[in-house]
Amino acid sequence: MKTKESSLKAITEQGLLPLFFYEDAEVSLEIIRTLYKSGIRVLEYTNRGIAALANFRFLIEAVGIEMKDLHLGIGTIKNTDEAKAFIKAGAHFIVCPVVDAEVGKLAHDAGLLWIPGCFTPTEINIAHQLNAGIIKLFPANVLGPVYVSSVKEVFPGQLFIPTGGVEIEEENMTKWFKSGVCAVGMGSKLISKEILEAKDYNELAVRTKKTIEMVKATR
Repeated sequence: MKTKESSLKAITEQGLLPLFFYEDAEVSLEIIRTLYKSGIRVLEYTNRGIAALANFRFLIEAVGIEMKDLHLGIGTIKNTDEAKAFIKAGAHFIVCPVVDAEVGKLAHDAGLLWIPGCFTPTEINIAHQLNAGIIKLFPANVLGPVYVSSVKEVFPGQLFIPTGGVEIEEENMTKWFKSGVCAVGMGSKLISKEILEAKDYNELAVRTKKTIEMVKATR
């Protein structure tokens, strides 16, 4: 059974949270299989299209059969209706682009890790008071590693993960980990539009293994 604690441990140990959405459920599953075979044990499927919920139900069933140790969370959850639907579908953790206290309560009540998205110190403070396990800094390319270094001192013990603007590049990744983040979120830089459209699973495998090694070397 996946819990708040196990999801938190999976993300912090992996140091990387891949995230993506694709409208084709079968292709989405092949992407997840490729990530898994390349060493990924926790990832986020995003609620970015009308097929997201149906796809997620299909994916979570396959994961439960084929990849029992994989944590599959749902991202881009903006309200309680979405949260309820995906919790019912079996999401292992909840990621949001915003701070919604009711969504946080639903996740907590379900025993799931809640990762709200924040931009300002006020939003971070609210999320912190609502017991966010990890706070997603979004969009990270606007905030930057220096912002993390500054704000982290104000919230000792709080874990942060930047999403948006993290590059598969040693200098960039070093700056993020040096700033004090517990992991980095990575979407199109890892699972690009070209990879999805071409179904280039070999390229994804190479890129994923490279990224995992870079995370190990720079954190």
